[in-house]
Amino acid sequence: MPSETTLALMRELANRGSKALDFSRRSMLDENIEYSKLREALSHYISYWNDFTHAGLFSIACEAVGGDVEEFIQTEAGLALMAASFDIQDDILDNSKTKNKQPTVFGKYGLDLTILLADAFLIKGYTIFFDSIEEKSPENFRDIMQVLKNCFFEMGNAHATEISFRGRNSLSENECMSLVRNKAASIEADIHIAAILGGGTKKQSDALAKYGRNVGILTTLREEFIDVFEKEELKQKVRIERLPIPIIYAMHDLKTKNKMENIIVRKAFTQNDINSLVDLIFRSTSVQKLKKNMEDLVSDSLCILQALDDSNAIKTLQHIVSSMLEDL
Repeated sequence: MPSETTLALMRELANRGSKALDFSRRSMLDENIEYSKLREALSHYISYWNDFTHAGLFSIACEAVGGDVEEFIQTEAGLALMAASFDIQDDILDNSKTKNKQPTVFGKYGLDLTILLADAFLIKGYTIFFDSIEEKSPENFRDIMQVLKNCFFEMGNAHATEISFRGRNSLSENECMSLVRNKAASIEADIHIAAILGGGTKKQSDALAKYGRNVGILTTLREEFIDVFEKEELKQKVRIERLPIPIIYAMHDLKTKNKMENIIVRKAFTQNDINSLVDLIFRSTSVQKLKKNMEDLVSDSLCILQALDDSNAIKTLQHIVSSMLEDL
């Protein structure tokens, strides 16, 4: 159960990102999508699309350098739409037919419409983002578009690498962390671009970019740990032969690997199986080292923020990174 501090952070992200997400929903629904089934798929996705993370983090980072958050709602919306495009595509790559006990677009409407819907979100998001940067910050246009391109290509490399890892349970720590670092580029892009648009100095923008990468890494690793605790998600990871990273780390020990494989080969997991896996994971030396690396990333992030002018936004960024280790 999340702590009250974490719940408060989640509420703040939702509150900060709500205008951008509302704008995003309206902008997609206003488009002239003629094929009724594709419009139906769009409505279905929007019915459960509540990812305030990208817009919320953008808002906090922009405010942290003294920027006017209200000026960049469309920029936030563009980033949120592009992130949604990747989210929709992820369900194809992960063969995810359901999430949170309801069908995904892929599960309900199939491969073809899911690809088309992801394309629509990407095109709309990029257009809104491009126009907003051109209007609000033409002097920073080239730098911002370069940040976006670089980060998105890193994300693309991460997804391609993840496909190549399927069926491999003996990944090295370097292979795992290279994947995680590339996935983290998404959150770095949100925060770095916000710092530039908010009028931050190069020193401030570079510092927040590094903070964003750290938070992206921590978020990705936290999600990997959570996948072990959630029975349906773990079953899905086993089904597509892409085990959560904590399991891969724990399996570096041969005795632990044999015990884990005896559990993983089963077609169905009981709660006792999950408990046994969790116990093996957290007793693993490799996983303890991973957690120590996560603690170091939290400390590094807090040091980065200390170099910036103190404000409520900076305090929120401190709380966000400090919450990453909760319940792990």
